[in-house]
Amino acid sequence: MISRICPSCGADFEGDLCLGCPSCGARAVGPPLAKPEHELPSYSRALVATASGALMCAGLMLATIMVLAQTRPISLRFWAIEYAGETAVWNLKWIELPLAIAVLWVGMRMLRTIRQAPESFAGLWAARTGVLASALATALIATLIGITIPERLLARQERHDAALYAQYYRLQRALTEYRELHGTLPSSDDLLKELSSLPDPDGTIGEAVRSLDPNGYKPSAVLAEATTTVKSRNLRGGALRNAPTNSNAGQLDHGVSFTTFELRLPGEDKVLGTDDDLILNNGVIKKVSEVSQPSSASGRANLP
Repeated sequence: MISRICPSCGADFEGDLCLGCPSCGARAVGPPLAKPEHELPSYSRALVATASGALMCAGLMLATIMVLAQTRPISLRFWAIEYAGETAVWNLKWIELPLAIAVLWVGMRMLRTIRQAPESFAGLWAARTGVLASALATALIATLIGITIPERLLARQERHDAALYAQYYRLQRALTEYRELHGTLPSSDDLLKELSSLPDPDGTIGEAVRSLDPNGYKPSAVLAEATTTVKSRNLRGGALRNAPTNSNAGQLDHGVSFTTFELRLPGEDKVLGTDDDLILNNGVIKKVSEVSQPSSASGRANLP
């Protein structure tokens, strides 16, 4: 016996519905209709593929127009539109790119089903157009993101360097203020203690001193000594030499001392003594790789 469901009360029973439902007594007025010989194909899958592709392109255009409308002055040149598209895609990269890939995958599934069953599903050309639009939007989003990545990385590095340099200039300011107050620079052993004692109303000096490693600090004094031996009638200038600041330069019989320092600071890796370290010398910041070394040619030129 065939199990049937009563269309009137929904009860399950076995038997002929023309004889009546055992539960409610409803009877069929005739045998079920035969399956139609010809059925119209469905456009549902083609509509899904077309609508998804159109929505992806429309969403990308709308995001670009919104960014373009916020720029002043508004320009419709190619580079301005490209920059607006890059900004829009980058701001929504975690939403647009996965969504575009998902929409493209769904559209390709719809297109494959239409190809496999053309008698049941129609609209192959519309589905192809929708999939092509989805693929174009996905490729455009991926391209704009790929173009933007190097510039974003460069801007990120510049922001990092600016923040790092700002901290180093605070140390330069602290050492300059200490030299103006005491007439000399602190020694390596008392560096942190002496700099922490400076007036710091905004707290920037204290923040910079907390991350300072005294091992990279090398104070020195430039002494000018007068020459006592006259080899010719032409006058000669003083000879310059470096000496540690702990030497009692103020009590020398001859010469004037100029206190100076060299501060080696850790670079991006936050480790002192590596190749990316920075050298702060009297307000000038240089990388270790940029510090000029005396060449052999200049050494030979100085030979008698």
